[in-house]
Amino acid sequence: MHCVVTGCAGFIGSHLTERLLADGHAVVGIDCFTDYYARPVKERNLSGAKAHPKFRFVEADLADGKLADAVAGAEYVFHLAAMPGLTRSWVDFDVYNRCNLTATHRLLEALKAVPTLKKFVYASTSSVYGRYASGDETLPTKPSSPYGITKLAGEHLTRVYQEEFGLPAVVLRFFSVYGPRQRPEMGLHLFIKWVLSGTPIQLTGDGLQVRGATYIDDCVEATVRAGLHAMPGETFNLGGGEIATVLDMIRKIERISGKTATIERRPDRKGDQLATAADVGKLWRHLGWKPTTGLDAGLTKQIEWQRTIL
Repeated sequence: MHCVVTGCAGFIGSHLTERLLADGHAVVGIDCFTDYYARPVKERNLSGAKAHPKFRFVEADLADGKLADAVAGAEYVFHLAAMPGLTRSWVDFDVYNRCNLTATHRLLEALKAVPTLKKFVYASTSSVYGRYASGDETLPTKPSSPYGITKLAGEHLTRVYQEEFGLPAVVLRFFSVYGPRQRPEMGLHLFIKWVLSGTPIQLTGDGLQVRGATYIDDCVEATVRAGLHAMPGETFNLGGGEIATVLDMIRKIERISGKTATIERRPDRKGDQLATAADVGKLWRHLGWKPTTGLDAGLTKQIEWQRTIL
């Protein structure tokens, strides 16, 4: 199987790339190393894949549109490349528009000319639902940030290319993915870093925001199944089965790490989600998938990993 993974040096993309290689597939990985966080972190994420004989790396900006060679012969394309993050999207909208919408358009245009394509998986986000993202795929899409708006626009663009050009697409809406290699600005990564180093946690809001966290291995398993087996045209929520408040998660980090957190309160983030809890019944019915890693087990693995990079 010939796969393409965009955003292959990122958190989820690097794990997905390694899983596909371990399953015996050939992978072309595309990444442009945006400056959202340090390039050496992404290079470290990619080090395992680069040592594999079935991996080919292409450093390219999707938005430039020069993709014919990278996607030639592709059978399964997993489009994970994007500019993430709520806060920055308020001030850098042109960057988000380029990375999340223009880049998706250029990739879809390139894939129109690839006769071998069997599936295109678009990685979306719970942010398309807005402040309250608890339920199944019938929830109204009402983004509360420019980031969410650009990702929802990418969903619509993907749908149009399926309807008008027959591109076989599936949309996955990721909910709060965590685990080793989690991006350094994400909440759990920061909380663990601050607790391990004895630095006060900067908690935005009241800490009662509800999250359904998805462990990275569960996320990758569902993504692979969607690529191989989901019917084109479907949209799936992809989330964890265990729900906790942000404060609950901090208490778990304290217990697992054996360290005590000091909390400093900060104002709410504009556009922050108040509740995210994915109903993944559709994924179970269609693909036989459900999350298997509980929050305690997943946090233990992430804490062990973060101890190695302090």
